[in-house]
Amino acid sequence: MAWNEPGGNNKDPWGGGNRNNDGPPDLDEVLRKMQQKLNGLFGGKPSGDDGRRGGSASFPWSLVLIVLAVVYGLWGFYQVDANESAVVLRLGKYHGTETAGLHWNPPLIDHVTKVNMTEVRTERTNGQMLTEDASIVDVVLQVQWHIDDAESFVLRVADPLKSLQEATDSALRHVVGSQTLNGVISQNRTQVAADTQARLQDYLDLYKTGIRVDVVNLTDAKAPREVQDAFDDVVRAREDEVRLQNEAQAYANQVIPVARGQAQRMIEEAEAYKSRVVESARGEAARFTALLTEFERAPAVTRERMYLDAVQEVMQNTSKVMVDVEGGNNMMYLPLDKLTEGSATSAGQRPQISPQVIDEISQRVINQLRTEVANSRRSREVR
Repeated sequence: MAWNEPGGNNKDPWGGGNRNNDGPPDLDEVLRKMQQKLNGLFGGKPSGDDGRRGGSASFPWSLVLIVLAVVYGLWGFYQVDANESAVVLRLGKYHGTETAGLHWNPPLIDHVTKVNMTEVRTERTNGQMLTEDASIVDVVLQVQWHIDDAESFVLRVADPLKSLQEATDSALRHVVGSQTLNGVISQNRTQVAADTQARLQDYLDLYKTGIRVDVVNLTDAKAPREVQDAFDDVVRAREDEVRLQNEAQAYANQVIPVARGQAQRMIEEAEAYKSRVVESARGEAARFTALLTEFERAPAVTRERMYLDAVQEVMQNTSKVMVDVEGGNNMMYLPLDKLTEGSATSAGQRPQISPQVIDEISQRVINQLRTEVANSRRSREVR
């Protein structure tokens, strides 16, 4: 009778007795059951428990698990470049921000988002806007920006680019609405760009977008197409005004220094004339004072000397002298040119009267006058 036939009382020909059902489980049996379950899960045919040893070979699931573990571990490595930052979310919650280098995070548990922190990006906006003086202007604006805070850029705002676009439009319309049309088009374009950048950065900081504005350029600002020709005429007229002002300033810069130089020269000439006249007057006053002193000492001699000096000064400028004799009816003619003709230094040179000749002639005139006076007195006495 076989050991497993009915009535055999489950006698095991290898065991020598009944097994104790309460003992520890057989390891081979446990592994076989696990293999059957795994085969069932992965679509394989479960092996029957027919009691036959050395049936089909078992599948190497331990090797598969090791390979999966290696792949999972390698999958978690990632590289962050020098110009990037990586925002790590663990099970959907912010875990940290990684900088440049090689990092590892458990896949399917952590989610890593890498952003470029140094790339300068450009956002452009345009549109028609209303100015302070109720005019319409077409404006084109460019915004250059970069990411300053990776956490805020990734997590704080759902769509940072859309927020940037809307904040740019809001800031630009606010600044343009506080300027006149001429200010936006020509006069205050730089100020409009600067005010827009400051207001836009305030908005982005308030929204916590993690965006930093580098430059705002007002690339174009013009009137609407319907009135563009009229505004072009205004611009040309303004340019002509500036050109004429520059020409006038250049002419003023050329004329004013010359006029100032002439005025300074006239002032200096007047000062020189003043000094000359004052010094001459002082000299005349000093000479008159000295002459007065001499006159007080010897009036007659001084009077006669003064008379002779006056006659000498007058006769230096004339060649003929007419003398009226007091008490007589005739006049004496003195041809000084003939008298001094011989004293000329050369034939082609005009004769010059020397002081000695003048003194001699004066003395002869005085003697003649004295003789005439004496004769006149005698004739009156005889009568």
